[in-house]
Amino acid sequence: MTKYKQSRRSFFVLSVLIMMMGTLYGQGKKKDRSLMKDTLDGKLDVSRYMIDAKGFLPVPFVVTEPALGNLGLAIAPLFLTPKENVPKDAGYVAPDVTAGLAMYTANGSWVLGVGRMGSIPKKGIKYRLGGGYANVNLNFYRTLPNEKEAKIEFNMQSLPVFGSISKKITRNGIYLGIQYSFAQVNIKPIISGDIPEFVKPKELDSKIGTLGSFVDWDTRNSIFTPDKGLRSQLLFTLNDSWTGSDYSYQKLGLLMNWFVPLQRNWVSGLRFEWQKVYGDVPFFLLPGLTMRGIPVARYQGDAVLMAETEQRYDINTRWSIVGFAGYGKTFSNSNYVEPKNIVSGGAGFRYLLARAFKLRTGIDVAVGPDSWGWYIVFGHNWNR
Repeated sequence: MTKYKQSRRSFFVLSVLIMMMGTLYGQGKKKDRSLMKDTLDGKLDVSRYMIDAKGFLPVPFVVTEPALGNLGLAIAPLFLTPKENVPKDAGYVAPDVTAGLAMYTANGSWVLGVGRMGSIPKKGIKYRLGGGYANVNLNFYRTLPNEKEAKIEFNMQSLPVFGSISKKITRNGIYLGIQYSFAQVNIKPIISGDIPEFVKPKELDSKIGTLGSFVDWDTRNSIFTPDKGLRSQLLFTLNDSWTGSDYSYQKLGLLMNWFVPLQRNWVSGLRFEWQKVYGDVPFFLLPGLTMRGIPVARYQGDAVLMAETEQRYDINTRWSIVGFAGYGKTFSNSNYVEPKNIVSGGAGFRYLLARAFKLRTGIDVAVGPDSWGWYIVFGHNWNR
């Protein structure tokens, strides 16, 4: 099956799923069907259903990531719990989000996971927890001694766990936090012949224990699809034997997402992100460009820089169109990784699926320097 036919079939499946959501949960139940409509315009909206059903929404979607075979299916049970008794001076407070994930893709990758993001507004505390199992087939690109770039596929099996907690330290919403993650990772190159030279023996079976601290400032009016506000974070992490890691390296990262309503129905977004690693970093954890139109892990380096803009124009209350473009640059001192300058961009549409949560969903089509892809967006593509 060609890539075009795969994408066309996936688009058809997604369209059917969206059209059926209004009756998926309430066949034969008039009350349930009415909860899937907004009281303002009578259109499909899951806000009341999620609140009435204690925030539960089983979200089916099609996986379209080029690095995972362009086609896959996933189910993500989602629970949203709006906060009650919020302090008057707290501003926007995100609902607690609990989610699961079961995924299988065309290249044989599969993932099971669960996570929770919540807060205690009265105490000024935010937290995140997550864990799962991943069996993923992923391509990495390296320049070999013959000076030709080679694409090498690896099977990566890991059992990761993650946790973070942060405390509000200023009145304007700056949080200071710590985080920790641990994973046992097993890697196997899917090739005939010898293991590539850039792969160190210990990288085939290793433990990764990462301790980090961060400063986070978030003034967005939604964690899903913001209309205004700024989110910025400075993060420092380290790996060492005393953190439970087989590696010794550090990573420094800075990100900023800024949303400005230029007009009543026009929201302009700007994204900036920079990451830099120091020390003994496993090849599969080098920073990489994460931009639409570029497969995961396609462009890596000791440092990466990304700048992107997205413009959203609301045609009416429900439907919007978006256009986006970005620039990425990688820096490298390795003989196996060449520095790159990359440009990508594309367009898409959004539908306001849950007005109470400012949650929009839709499809983007993006083109990079040597590939293209289409992406199902639930919330905002920049959410991390």
